[in-house]
Amino acid sequence: MSKVKKEPRASGRMSVGKLFIYILLILLAVLSVLPFLVMFVNGTRSTPEIQQQALSLVPSSHLMTNIKILLRGAFDPIRGFMNSMIISAGSTILAIYFSCLTAYGLVAYEWKLRDGFFAFILCILMIPTTISIIGFYQFVWKIGWTNSLLPLILPAIASPTIVFFMRQYLIATLSMEIVEAARIDGSGEFATFNRIILPIMKPAIATQAIFVFVTSWNNLFLPLVLLTKKELFTMPIMVSLLRGDIYRTELGTVYLGIALTVLPLFVVYFALSKYIIAGVALGGVKE
Repeated sequence: MSKVKKEPRASGRMSVGKLFIYILLILLAVLSVLPFLVMFVNGTRSTPEIQQQALSLVPSSHLMTNIKILLRGAFDPIRGFMNSMIISAGSTILAIYFSCLTAYGLVAYEWKLRDGFFAFILCILMIPTTISIIGFYQFVWKIGWTNSLLPLILPAIASPTIVFFMRQYLIATLSMEIVEAARIDGSGEFATFNRIILPIMKPAIATQAIFVFVTSWNNLFLPLVLLTKKELFTMPIMVSLLRGDIYRTELGTVYLGIALTVLPLFVVYFALSKYIIAGVALGGVKE
């Protein structure tokens, strides 16, 4: 009978190395979650409790009091949520769809100025967006779009960073044989893009959608410049107003207002994270 060779056991050094990695990852996870946990806990505490003990993981009993104080002032969470959601969702949809469409045109088609157009996109990436804010405000003011949500949504159509990311993703994952087969079957170009290309790009779409939504939701500077009517204020503007009036000393109320702005970001991340994980797992499978 032939002897079966036993696989060598993992060395003690390897086990210690893995244990160290696990401990380090757990520590980093705790450090990442801790600020959010402290923020939610402080939203349930009073100002004297926060001043006496800044760091606490035990919720207090002042949540309802903080909510009453929060709603007593100019803070309108429902209107702020609606305005921020309209801007963030609209910006995300426009940025993702048209960036994917542009990236698909750069990869799937051969045209004369394709390389020059992609070089132009790379040049735009190097220009800080704050440089154009004065000219953008003058343009918006001349067409009468100040105190409107449209100038906060429509510019998302041109997103060079997302175009670059989507192009690199398509180069690595798109097989032109699928596109050619769809064309032979009589599928139109837009139908091919919507039914075949977009499902292939789900992991990349989920990744960029999280970034776009979070960036648009947390945007304070541009809405603060363009919006002066209270009924159009976004959540970041309302949170910035918590520093005045009665909120100056109500630290628990300020923490509660900040916590309300963070909740939608958690929902979006957990809703899209499964697509990112699926894409990573698919990329790790070898043929």
